Amino acid sequence: MSTSTGPYLMGIDYGTESCRVAIFDMQGRPVTFAATAYKTSHPRPGWAEQNPQDWWEALQASCHKAMASAGIQAHEIAGISYDATTMTVVAMNDKGEELRPAIMWMDVRATEQAARAETSDSVARLYNGAGTAPATAEWYPFKAAWLKEHEPETYNKATKLVDAPDWINFKLTGDWTTNINSAALRMYYNRNKGGWPTDFYEHVGCGDVFDKIPEKVLDLGTPVAGLSTVAAQLLGLRAGTPVAQGPADAWAGQIGLGVVEPGKMALITGSSHVLTGQSEKEIHGTGFFGAYTDGVVKGQYTVEGGQVSTGSVLKWFKDSFCPDIVQAADTTGLNAYDLLNAKAKEIPIGSDGLIINEYFQGNRTPYTDSKARGIIWGLSLMHTPAHMYHAIQESVCYGTAHNLRAMTAAGFEVKEIVACGGATKSREWMQMHSDVTGVPITLTEVGDAVVLGSCMLAAVGANLYPDIQTAAQNMVHTLDQIEPDQARHEEYQYYVDKYCDSYPQMQSMTHDLVDHEAAKA
Repeated sequence: MSTSTGPYLMGIDYGTESCRVAIFDMQGRPVTFAATAYKTSHPRPGWAEQNPQDWWEALQASCHKAMASAGIQAHEIAGISYDATTMTVVAMNDKGEELRPAIMWMDVRATEQAARAETSDSVARLYNGAGTAPATAEWYPFKAAWLKEHEPETYNKATKLVDAPDWINFKLTGDWTTNINSAALRMYYNRNKGGWPTDFYEHVGCGDVFDKIPEKVLDLGTPVAGLSTVAAQLLGLRAGTPVAQGPADAWAGQIGLGVVEPGKMALITGSSHVLTGQSEKEIHGTGFFGAYTDGVVKGQYTVEGGQVSTGSVLKWFKDSFCPDIVQAADTTGLNAYDLLNAKAKEIPIGSDGLIINEYFQGNRTPYTDSKARGIIWGLSLMHTPAHMYHAIQESVCYGTAHNLRAMTAAGFEVKEIVACGGATKSREWMQMHSDVTGVPITLTEVGDAVVLGSCMLAAVGANLYPDIQTAAQNMVHTLDQIEPDQARHEEYQYYVDKYCDSYPQMQSMTHDLVDHEAAKA
């Protein structure tokens, strides 16, 4: 039973592995969470698909669990919003039925179509590393072009071809919209430059897809419609409950961290790192994505960077090379990472000359290089497993600093990082992030910033708060602040420089090796 007082807000989060439903109060305090898992299929190498019917059934299950756990009535839910993985593309017919499994965000079957972007001179290329970085097969126009070329019958039958957040909106309300977040950040839409770059879409092979994209492009938090009667009956909620326009999951997380004004940067950690922040002016530069017009907050511009492998590299090391630590953790009931942190605590800055690049699964920014791979150099016989673990931690921090350097060079100054996710469980590692980057790090009370962000949008859509910034002032609360140690920051700059210099020296050799191994498959 909830001890909070209403009204309450519901946030729906469609992640890669499950549908989560959260209920928060107006002060941003969590009431309850519920999750229901679904499966991903991989029909071919590089492909990833999910069944949207599984999504819908998971939402129903999670919603009923959450309402029962909260012990509140349907009429006490004042507003609903949602988020989902982005560039998870769903094809729908004129009856609102899915025509095929959703093509997931991680699906890279459209590599050939994405390569066509490199020969385009469209202004749309500004979004992608100032036009210098390769386009990624994950994004919408390339998947649309793939579908048109390889499954023309499905493509032609599809009256709507939408990103997953917009599929959710239709299921909840019966209305079709395109959320500005997906449009600006992943579909090359730019209000400042006339909207859709039709020349770019024609160049990559899907110039006719605009008939399948919902015409209304709505800002985040905009009221869409009331919850439909059918959806209300299935979810156990009240018909007519306001539903607000939602975004992709990472940017719901940005909102849930209160990063809704220039100068702040959200750091969303887990298996990977996502860096995203707001600028008051449109900026472009090499080594990052953006700036995207109105993508999170209307009238502002969003910049983005990311590290593909961060927490996943630590997990790889723990699972592959630390059976004694894992066994000790199982025996004592302690966390294996806490034991590793204790062993690495006395390792000095720079890990006694050991430097690692964490590009184990490629590099998102600043190189946008899917053929990048990890590099370990400076090894000597004095180095221990504790050195390796410490050097991996440092490598992740160096990668974050490298991304910030690219943004700073383009005129985007980060004055504060607000972090959430798995890495924040280690105070020492967060301190290392701050020392390496030289930027203060704020931790907020609600670590699950994604669902909080969706609930904040629900509050705006229900007119409980006038805008996203006001919702952030009332619903996001600081838990802790970490200041950089300036002496350690200065000492770290030598190693950050060496980290930044190392991959370009090895890039062509790495590509050759990756191509050689791929040819053997």
